[in-house]
Amino acid sequence: MVEPSARFQEVQIPLDEPVDGVAAVSGVLGVPEWWPTGSRVGVVLAHASGRSMQEPLVEGIQRGLTERKYLALRFNFPFAEAGKSRADAMPVLESAFRHAVAVLSRDPSASPAHLFVGGIGLGAQVAVRAAATRLRVDGVFALGYPLHARDEPTKHVRAEPLYRLVAPILFVQGSRDRNCDLEALHRTLTRVGVPKTLHVIPEADNMLAVPRRSGRPAEDVHREVLEAVDIWMRSVLGA
Repeated sequence: MVEPSARFQEVQIPLDEPVDGVAAVSGVLGVPEWWPTGSRVGVVLAHASGRSMQEPLVEGIQRGLTERKYLALRFNFPFAEAGKSRADAMPVLESAFRHAVAVLSRDPSASPAHLFVGGIGLGAQVAVRAAATRLRVDGVFALGYPLHARDEPTKHVRAEPLYRLVAPILFVQGSRDRNCDLEALHRTLTRVGVPKTLHVIPEADNMLAVPRRSGRPAEDVHREVLEAVDIWMRSVLGA
């Protein structure tokens, strides 16, 4: 059910220490109407490398989830906040991600009872790493997960954090993703011990964008991704 009265709040997320002169990063928190009643599910969504939280896919998913009664947060990594394209070191990214998650619990009386984390590209990689270490979550969704080096499915494979997950994971991958060969992903998933789901979008690339010749507008693809994430989270929760 869509909640037309959802509200969106700009928030500031402090960092442990300044990065490139940035002491805090920006975020947008989507609060459904009547929160914190109902199932109280929180979602944190991270953007890709070279992008920001204003990326249309990230914004569309966050807004769509909020309208479906999820407490949903999108935020900038420090490099994006500083207006740079080169990503920060992984420890900096993971720290920023954990601080973003903490925003959902600033008001203990309105903290979510369930938590899902995810992202696109680099954001998916950071979400997986966070969930594989100290972050307790109900599930992880990886959109355009960068499994390996570009066009080299056997080199620089980033699978080790996947093997350490203890929560279910959803992959939404494009069939033309040059950073995630589907055969390589299938081989990897045979060694992932948690429940895993794969949703493939035909002709989509690593940013889940499809070529113009496909005839599909970006908004249509974004709706498909939103539906896949929503249906999967509900299935994990048994809703």
